[in-house]
Amino acid sequence: MAEPEGRKYGRYWRFYWPLTLTGLSMLIAQQLRNAILARYPEGTEELALFAMATSFFAFLHATLAFMPQLANVHSRSPHALRLCFRFVLWITSVLTVPLLWLGWTDSGSAFVARVFRIEGDALGIVIAYLRILAPLLIVDGLRHCLTGLLVQAQRTGIVTVLNFVYLGLVLLVLLTGFSRGYSAMLTVSLSQVLPALVSLGLLGWMYRRHYRLPVHQSDENLAYRDLWTFFWPIALTSMMFALSRPVIFFFASRTPDAVVLIAALRVAFDLSLIFCNPVNQFRHLFVTFGLGDLEGLRRFLRITLTVLVGTMLIMAVTPIHSFVLHQLLGVEGDTLATASNAFLVLCLVPVAMGLRNYFHGLSLVNRTTGRMGFGSLVRIGTIVLVCWLLQAAGWLNGYTGASVLFLGFFSEALTVMFYTRWRERRAA
Repeated sequence: MAEPEGRKYGRYWRFYWPLTLTGLSMLIAQQLRNAILARYPEGTEELALFAMATSFFAFLHATLAFMPQLANVHSRSPHALRLCFRFVLWITSVLTVPLLWLGWTDSGSAFVARVFRIEGDALGIVIAYLRILAPLLIVDGLRHCLTGLLVQAQRTGIVTVLNFVYLGLVLLVLLTGFSRGYSAMLTVSLSQVLPALVSLGLLGWMYRRHYRLPVHQSDENLAYRDLWTFFWPIALTSMMFALSRPVIFFFASRTPDAVVLIAALRVAFDLSLIFCNPVNQFRHLFVTFGLGDLEGLRRFLRITLTVLVGTMLIMAVTPIHSFVLHQLLGVEGDTLATASNAFLVLCLVPVAMGLRNYFHGLSLVNRTTGRMGFGSLVRIGTIVLVCWLLQAAGWLNGYTGASVLFLGFFSEALTVMFYTRWRERRAA
């Protein structure tokens, strides 16, 4: 007998909402960092410098975004489990090398200076950020791997609790650093490194206590080649995701009000992620529950997406967004006005991401991740082209900068959708 719809959606919801809170805790941590930076004497400049530094870091760190899915999909036997851990350590060690080059060599510093047209103290602050954040690639790679294993075991509640512990530690470090007069760079950097180390220790403890391999095991002959074939397209997808904002910042840095525009777009982008990140969690549903109830998963996605976009719109068109940006985050003046304009346009982004992530879920389950990488290249190409046209015409501002991000995701969604449909027709 078929499972009742209500019970089925209840099962999906019980699995999904802890993951949503997990993503929310990470994004709140970023909002807290923005709020502290905005309260320093040169708040707008501090926000812009942090945006520049994290553009490089996030570009490489983004390759780890699908590590939970890689661990979930492939860790189905003792051999596969060991191989996944080794693969994560190998990949993250390699990814750390470019950050070490940027942070510790003269040629790396010169490259940073050319990209964002900065020098002197500003360049020194960006370089200091990169030096401190570099080890996080290895730490967060292991954190994501352990998270994927706990999700596979359907222990999403534990994942959520640990992430809120992480959030509490971030708040503690930020308040301590700010109250003691530490520099903005040191305060924000420590708020990323110290909580991540504690979180890794707690995840390892919970993994040892609660993780068990699936009853029906597979992948006994898994090889590094299989992991690499699965990984590189999704790593490319994530890198292009992380590159999206730096590309916009690159063109924004060449506008007359560059510092204000970059700071405002960073704040608006970060705030919008509170609504976009839950959309990304849909991929865990596909990977964990498979394609046995595809129509039910589609309906669950549509309902949840409607609620998310509706809530975001209410926030954007009411004084709520001004309260959050000004009263809570401390954003003021032209930066506040520009961020408000950008946030309104960003309400379109979850719709495009929802369509994209539906087809991403199908690709992850079927282990056909190559189409995801191809779609991400189309997205970044769209962003570069539109930004170049807007900057050349002098039309790059809060409204258009946010519109570029939507157009990028929408072009990616259409690309993956058409590619998937084409492959299905060929297979038939």
